[in-house]
Amino acid sequence: MANIFDYMNWRDLKLKQVEFNEIDNLILARLSYFPFDGYIQEGEEITLKEAYHRYKEVGTTGRILQQEDIDLYPILANSTRFGNMILCNYTNKIDSIQEKQFSAITILMEDGTMYVAYRGTDNTIVGWKEDFNMSFSELVPAQTEAVVYLEKVAKQYKRKIRIGGHSKGGNLAVYASAFCSPKIQKRIINVYNNDGPGFCDNIVNSECYQSILNKVHTYIPQTSIIGRLLNHQEKTTILKSTETGIMQHSLYSWQVLGGEFVKDELTSSSEFMDKTITNWLKEVTPEQRGKFIDTIFEIINTTQAETLSDIKTKVFTNTKMMVKTYQNLSQEDKKIMTKTIEEFFRIGKSNIRKPKIKRN
Repeated sequence: MANIFDYMNWRDLKLKQVEFNEIDNLILARLSYFPFDGYIQEGEEITLKEAYHRYKEVGTTGRILQQEDIDLYPILANSTRFGNMILCNYTNKIDSIQEKQFSAITILMEDGTMYVAYRGTDNTIVGWKEDFNMSFSELVPAQTEAVVYLEKVAKQYKRKIRIGGHSKGGNLAVYASAFCSPKIQKRIINVYNNDGPGFCDNIVNSECYQSILNKVHTYIPQTSIIGRLLNHQEKTTILKSTETGIMQHSLYSWQVLGGEFVKDELTSSSEFMDKTITNWLKEVTPEQRGKFIDTIFEIINTTQAETLSDIKTKVFTNTKMMVKTYQNLSQEDKKIMTKTIEEFFRIGKSNIRKPKIKRN
């Protein structure tokens, strides 16, 4: 089976020769995760090839999130298709007080368009907390930041716009496209949500969301969990991944054929998780969800870890601290946590008993 590495070997042609496609979108969405910190300056325009050479010379203060990123970087930098694309307006903000993790980069392409790429959740505790906040908040700080960012780069470059992201980045891409100014919205060609969560009822029913809906396309693997959270109304393509379960969220496992994804069907486990989580979100009030999530991260924060990796490095010590913190919670907080978890498993058991509905 082929993935984006095979695509690069097969289709290293300029955009003028072969137009932009959904796999190019996936690659640029992943590009937003690359560790540009420390060697791309604010306000600077630099080719992808130049950025890679700087990275090799001076290193980076950013985090490497997946080993495949290190493998893909030189391939893109030395390619005909991507090497001369211009990177600009890189930003990376983490604010633990606002519970905000936001990063984005804009790519100027030779066909006269630009791709605005929003980074998904990194491995910071703040980033994951903001993701969970989406389940009970109509608006999280990164979404507001995403609109401001799009407005800024759209005014700076008078080009047609493509927008995309992976995971939370896909959600940010859709949100920014929906809530930017009408003038900018008219310049948007496509919006790509690569296995990112949806939105609450108020957002999907809003006039702003509906006005961009025909330009939005979501891509999810056959056992998607993240990409099926909350509400979606846009066109959706189900694609094949070589991984299983939650690991299908890794876009490096997504299979391609030419300039398209290999299509598949949703698995029963994805249907089960989607139904269980959706019903749980309906049964548990936003206040309960908020309290539950706040309490979980209050326990995690006692370890003073900034990333998930930090927790793993001292598993025994951190686990001990978290258990101790849980024991010191008020009876009311313990009651809320227990009830919320019990409700999730109750709904899950109920869904197991229900017969599976066949789809046409």
